[in-house]
Amino acid sequence: MVALLRARVTLIAIFYDRLSGSTPAVGHAVHAKARHRRRRTLDNYKRAVLRCLADHLRAVCSSGGLQQSETRMLRSVLSFIVAVGLLTACGQQSTQPGAGETAPAVATEDGAVPTTGFDVATVPESTATLPPFPFINPLDGLETVFSEAQRNRSFDVEYFVAGTTFVPVEGRVYRDMFQLEGARPYSAMEFQRNYEQAITALGGVRVAGPFNTSAYMSNLEGRPAPGAECWQHECESSFYLIRQGGKEYWIHVGAGAIPLHGYVTVAERQAMAQSFSFLTADALMSALDANGRVPVYIEFDVDRATLRPDARPAVDEIIKLMRDHPDLRLSIEGHTDNTGTPERNRTLSQERAAAVQAALVAAGINASRLRTAGFGADRPLAPGNTDTDRARNRRVELVRL
Repeated sequence: MVALLRARVTLIAIFYDRLSGSTPAVGHAVHAKARHRRRRTLDNYKRAVLRCLADHLRAVCSSGGLQQSETRMLRSVLSFIVAVGLLTACGQQSTQPGAGETAPAVATEDGAVPTTGFDVATVPESTATLPPFPFINPLDGLETVFSEAQRNRSFDVEYFVAGTTFVPVEGRVYRDMFQLEGARPYSAMEFQRNYEQAITALGGVRVAGPFNTSAYMSNLEGRPAPGAECWQHECESSFYLIRQGGKEYWIHVGAGAIPLHGYVTVAERQAMAQSFSFLTADALMSALDANGRVPVYIEFDVDRATLRPDARPAVDEIIKLMRDHPDLRLSIEGHTDNTGTPERNRTLSQERAAAVQAALVAAGINASRLRTAGFGADRPLAPGNTDTDRARNRRVELVRL
């Protein structure tokens, strides 16, 4: 009997390995149209493999006599099948949408999902006190896979589903990914239910799901490749909306891939804050008169101190400033972000300040009017934990002497 069970385990392992090879946990962001074509090619094979896995699991799950490693492998396979919605437990068929659940629309022959309008006003405003964005801390025992820079975007676009409507949301975006089979393992159901309970407690409403995201991937054709992993790999996903004070907070919670991962995306719909300004010699002088210093954002290539062609307009305005005010003396001070070693950052910032000085001297500005200094990441303007902060810290400052 044990020999027969082990033969079945071996067969399951073969299918599992084949499937793992065609469905990586984390992939590179590629154009959505090409990604969708590749996924549709694998779709029929993948579903056939999963059905075969399900048949064997029904026979094996209720039997004893397996080694611990074999039991762990079966549990991993079962978790994956649950995540993609073929089974909800060993020997059970997948559940159908119940009260309050939204089934995905049926795809047409070309893979597109028909859409109908969704009115956000149908979702009542939350009266709860909302914690700081993105509202919910990681579940106990889970560690994020993403870096701080990958998790947070001050402005981006992400895609959600409401009813049967595919909804792009522009604004502040938070994305996170967790390995669910670590020291504190979570099933897909436990992960998703924890988030649903937390979102509901904040006054959020589930507006779509749970369903497999594959039905909606064709909607991404021709759009920018999204950051959320569940639009790059099939997930069992649910979508939520929190409304408060005229603001919209969209939330996507999903689970899938091999090994099993959990995914969370939160987006606050808002307009992009204008971050550019027109640099002129007069504006530079006004800032020097008011503050004694002014940051100038001159672009350099990573780990290089050579002025790029697109830095020329800023340098030309500094040259004009020096010509318009012949008594003006400046210290040109370089600053970097907090990536790299402190020693390298100080050297790089000094080299960049010297590159600006050299450009001014080449234009006829007397070198005696200029000094240079490099401070690396020692004098940040922002904490430096996000891409926005790091971009703000990478600068050359003009300081009046």
